[in-house]
Amino acid sequence: MSPFLRVQLARYAERLAELDFLLSQPDIMSDMAQFLKLSREHTEVAALTSRWQRYVQREADLSAAKEMLADPDMADLAQEEIAASEAELIDLDAELQRMLLPKDPQDVRNAFVEIRAGTGGDESALFAGDLARMYMRYAERQGWRCEIMSESPSEIGGYKEIVIKVEGNGAYGQLRFESGGHRVQRVPVTETQGRIHTSAATVAVMPEPDEAEAITLNPADLRIDTFRASGAGGQHINKTDSAVRVVHLPTGIVAECQDGRSQHANKAKALQVLQARIQEKERSERAAKEAATRKGLIGSGDRSDRIRTYNFPQGRLTDHRINLTLYKLSYIMEGDLTEVIGALRAEREAEQMAELEVNA
Repeated sequence: MSPFLRVQLARYAERLAELDFLLSQPDIMSDMAQFLKLSREHTEVAALTSRWQRYVQREADLSAAKEMLADPDMADLAQEEIAASEAELIDLDAELQRMLLPKDPQDVRNAFVEIRAGTGGDESALFAGDLARMYMRYAERQGWRCEIMSESPSEIGGYKEIVIKVEGNGAYGQLRFESGGHRVQRVPVTETQGRIHTSAATVAVMPEPDEAEAITLNPADLRIDTFRASGAGGQHINKTDSAVRVVHLPTGIVAECQDGRSQHANKAKALQVLQARIQEKERSERAAKEAATRKGLIGSGDRSDRIRTYNFPQGRLTDHRINLTLYKLSYIMEGDLTEVIGALRAEREAEQMAELEVNA
């Protein structure tokens, strides 16, 4: 392990002692936001320090085993211990390097998943509905909560557009690489001659803005329209102008909601989505500037990036960014995204480690 990493890890051990002290103060619960922030940091630092302590212990074991080699009666045992220690040290070194990679503070946040039907007419709307169901099933597997913020159903099923709020620790960090163009190849339910069609939907995953860091929206920059909601909902939804559309005039970004029972609830939801979209626009612009010098393998997360193909006749999913192909499409569409998301996160970590080595 490099001396640089050793210094970094020693500092984390010192930070753990500081966090233990801060979290033991009698008045720590008076500021819940600060308490939660420190608690999250404590969890991360404690895990890192634990692995570092194990690394130090295995180094000591290795040193002791090498000393035992001088004793003929202990030589065989010493060789076994040396081999075991060296193998574990290699694994721990790689694990600690991954844990030290810079983390995006947004990763722990809730996420807004926005899905829009693309080319392909009714079939693309049906595919958008399948994607929405896939993500909600995945969220259920993770123990997260989903709430539909807005939806525009298609006449034959599926969605022209749907925005889902996914609430759970690390939701954005897990789902962030889903942003981009998703292509489906299958025989549509509307196809009478059994021909395979290709259609598409786009996904944008946005972190829920932190209240402390949220953009302050100037009321003068907003145009708020109310209108009568459409779709299912009974007499109430058809008789009141409870649906809300909010337009951010400087950027032209629009958000609307009609699923709540009141105009007030719909306005609050629409403003939440609007803030997330404005922040995502700023993030995308920053990413575009960075991409001018270096384009990451994972991609920018732009809607225009075609990231994945779902081939139903072959039961195949292909993620084009990392050349990953899995023949388990039926399971994936039921929310079994663990292998796909794990591979994308591992590739991103490999990119980050390569960057650190270049800049070291």
